[in-house]
Amino acid sequence: MQKDTFRELVDIMETLRGEDGCPWDRKQTHQSLRKYLLEEAYEVLESIDQNDIEALRNELGDLLLQVIFHAQIAKENEHFNIDEVIDAISKKLVDRHPNVFGDQVIMTAEEQIENWERLKRQEGRDSAIEGVPKELPALQRAQRIQQKASHVGFDWTVVDDVWKKVQEEIEELRRVTDDGDQARMEEEFGDVLFSLVNLSRFLKLSPEDALRTTIEKFIRRFQKVEEEIKARGKRLEDCTLQEMDAIWNEAKEEEG
Repeated sequence: MQKDTFRELVDIMETLRGEDGCPWDRKQTHQSLRKYLLEEAYEVLESIDQNDIEALRNELGDLLLQVIFHAQIAKENEHFNIDEVIDAISKKLVDRHPNVFGDQVIMTAEEQIENWERLKRQEGRDSAIEGVPKELPALQRAQRIQQKASHVGFDWTVVDDVWKKVQEEIEELRRVTDDGDQARMEEEFGDVLFSLVNLSRFLKLSPEDALRTTIEKFIRRFQKVEEEIKARGKRLEDCTLQEMDAIWNEAKEEEG
């Protein structure tokens, strides 16, 4: 008989939350676990970014544990259980794929996205841009909101207009910086970022992924600067910007 590893995990969590279980696990609530859920999701992303398949396997397990944990708490409070969670997502997948489980014809991924958003609106949402969590990173949230607005026709038609909007927002930011109004500068800076996210959609890029890649690149190159300065028997604080910039450019050239 094949081992039911999923049910075993559910039973383990139930034991940990039981009367003779772990004090820490028994103490947790939906609210106290929020930070762990977010942390585990980001660790999954990091393993994907690093193309580390073994780490991905482990991190997906940690993320799954959070789902089981929340479902167990809900069960104890007689709200729902893990089987109802699975039933709900299974039904949603079937309902939102009439091209696979019904007779609707959808030929492309783009058509599927449009149909998915249309079905979600038919489920009773008041606004076309509902359903984007506030907890998402700001760049990712901006992208998702823009995508949802575009599905109902609120979008530029050509990328040249998007470039013009980016340039317009940059000029507005430049003008308000002369006034020294911090609130206005923040507002206009936000508009610049929002317009750049819009541009990323037209270029079929993920702004969140692009910025994460750039951050990692900066860390990698800066650490090479630190290593080289240390190898010269000096401290960063004792070096000029010109010295550090020269090493930076060397590191940049090495990366190609």
